[in-house]
Amino acid sequence: QVQLVESGGRLVRAGDSLRLSCAASDGNLTYYSMAWFRQAPRKEREFAAVISWSGMSTKYADSVKGRFTISRDNAKNAVYLQMNSLKPEDTAVYFCAAKEVMVFSGTSPRDYDYWGQGTQVTVSS
Repeated sequence: QVQLVESGGRLVRAGDSLRLSCAASDGNLTYYSMAWFRQAPRKEREFAAVISWSGMSTKYADSVKGRFTISRDNAKNAVYLQMNSLKPEDTAVYFCAAKEVMVFSGTSPRDYDYWGQGTQVTVSS
């Protein structure tokens, strides 16, 4: 079983950049597809980005495409979400998720096997 821990969330201003990290405290992420989801207050959890085990395949939600970049470092057992040009509507708790499949592009939270506890990102206007 994989234990995921997110970090990097904080209060920023609109237009700022922020990088989130997700590390496996127990387990090896190498053979997992990894994703980022987010959940704003009173809203359902929504897909942001997903990356295959090798990093060669990525997919983004339309709302973040061109602004966010998902990446991974298998040697460090970590996944990242670089967020640029942040907007107030990006405010949410961001969750890291893992799917025990090497190449996967699912966008439903139900598709994923393991989750972190989340990290809060707040973007002020």
